[in-house]
Amino acid sequence: MPGGRLTHEHRRQIASWLADGLGYAEIARRLGRPTSTISREVARNSASGAYLADRAQQAAGQRARRRRPVRAAQPQDGGRPAESVRAFVERFATLLVGVGLPRMPARVFVCLLTSEPGSLTSAELVRGLQVSPASVSKAIGYLEEMELVRRTQESGRRERYVVDDDVWLRAFRSDTGAHDEVAAAARRGIEIFGAGTPAGARLGRMAGFFTWISEQMNGSGLTDAAVRDALTVVAALVHAARPLTVDELATALGWPVQRAAGALDTIGRRTSLADPLTVERTGRGAYAAVPRADRLSAAQRAALTQAAGRRPTPEAWNGEESAKRI
Repeated sequence: MPGGRLTHEHRRQIASWLADGLGYAEIARRLGRPTSTISREVARNSASGAYLADRAQQAAGQRARRRRPVRAAQPQDGGRPAESVRAFVERFATLLVGVGLPRMPARVFVCLLTSEPGSLTSAELVRGLQVSPASVSKAIGYLEEMELVRRTQESGRRERYVVDDDVWLRAFRSDTGAHDEVAAAARRGIEIFGAGTPAGARLGRMAGFFTWISEQMNGSGLTDAAVRDALTVVAALVHAARPLTVDELATALGWPVQRAAGALDTIGRRTSLADPLTVERTGRGAYAAVPRADRLSAAQRAALTQAAGRRPTPEAWNGEESAKRI
């Protein structure tokens, strides 16, 4: 378990969580402390059945003064007071715990993140966090698996643990493949359950979300020209209203075949470019732009087909409008 004394911030958290009805064991888990530490703290500093954080902090200070002379906080990390640094590390680690990082890896990571060189040895982490070497070693192993920390070898056999400048980009990109797989699986589910079913609708929202997450994390690297070409191909397929081969697209657009093929590849890699359409390949190697299955339910598609049958075609409508203007 993490060592060190409870800070004023810890005591405020204890008071807040007690007011919310949390038990000692849950509070201890959140702070990374033994349950006995919390029960003893509350029992020692409760007045009229209520735990008061400010009074508890004042009493702790008085006990500390009785044990040893008052000393000023020693500066560290470029002159910042040690107590301020420790308090920040604990608060920041608590935030990371809230997004899923276990508490000890969170504390170790914040310690590395806020160190001047962005790296520390195991001994420095043990001293700074007042924990055992085994706790540091286990936390480092967890952080390495998540690609948040790497090891470097100093002269001799001593290792340093490093947080690189691009740590977030590397960690997030490592999850991109998993997000792509989830999105693809959700789209397959739409085909099985049907886009018009409640399950299909939920899967559609899931597929859209994970596709968006994947694209944002992956940093697709598409140039403006590549995006324009992709959108031009989608517009061409919609205007043609029939499947077109790569050669037919290239001829119609006045492009080299490689440019048309590249635009189709871009759409395949970043499907959201064509949304609310999707570009599908037909049996004879041609491509067609069709509405995405998750954008309209079966009932909506049937109603729109029926409505389209009762109305003039776009060409006829344009002719009528031209006659009116004349």
